[in-house]
Amino acid sequence: MFSPAEALGLVMAVLDGHHDAGDATGPVGSALGKIVRALPQAVATQVEAVRRTAAPAPDRGAARPDPATTTELVRACSERRQVRLGYRTEAGSEWLVEVDPWAVVVRHGRWYLLCHSHAADARRAYRVDRVHAVELLDDTFTPPTELDPVGMLEDHLAVGWEYDVEVVIDAAAETAVRCLPRALGRVEALDEGTCRLVGSTSNPAWYAQQLAAVPAAYRVVRCPEVQEAARVLGQRLLAAATGEATLP
Repeated sequence: MFSPAEALGLVMAVLDGHHDAGDATGPVGSALGKIVRALPQAVATQVEAVRRTAAPAPDRGAARPDPATTTELVRACSERRQVRLGYRTEAGSEWLVEVDPWAVVVRHGRWYLLCHSHAADARRAYRVDRVHAVELLDDTFTPPTELDPVGMLEDHLAVGWEYDVEVVIDAAAETAVRCLPRALGRVEALDEGTCRLVGSTSNPAWYAQQLAAVPAAYRVVRCPEVQEAARVLGQRLLAAATGEATLP
């Protein structure tokens, strides 16, 4: 019943949870309309009523790629075919790059192509919503053995940012790993009760907020910017506990 764009649109809607399915002209709304028409009348009436009256709030942080572009990239990953991408950065710079597309991964409302760049001879993660052209090539490739797309993407996004960070945590490594997003960096055991987090960030305030989730004492031993962000966050939390006004 579904076109490829409709089918992928439904998958994307389920994964990011923020599509407005009320637009009957879009791929998600069109596919939903087919589902509604196939339902028993009593159920279809209720579903259609919800569809007409629901008004989902948009997620301003989500970046939804073009379904046709995503379809081509998923196809290239499945067929293990190299692709030539037309890519546009947030600043507006554009370039062409040939890659081995390993996997399409969804992370926090954003879609990434995890791949190997031929020009850089290195692993790369490209935002799918910034890909404006896809050309499937004849050459094929072999992906890495035991490929873990989600884990590899998280590891990739944890390095190479502006501020290098090192944190010593008074907890076993396995405890810290359960509490921290993998994108913060790599956790290494120092001894049975202490570990070290090594990573990087472009947003010290966000990084300090993520560290606050650790249920143990910790020390930011490298990165003055994260140290300052942790100090500001600590003052805010203390003020909240005492009911005092915080300084601007």
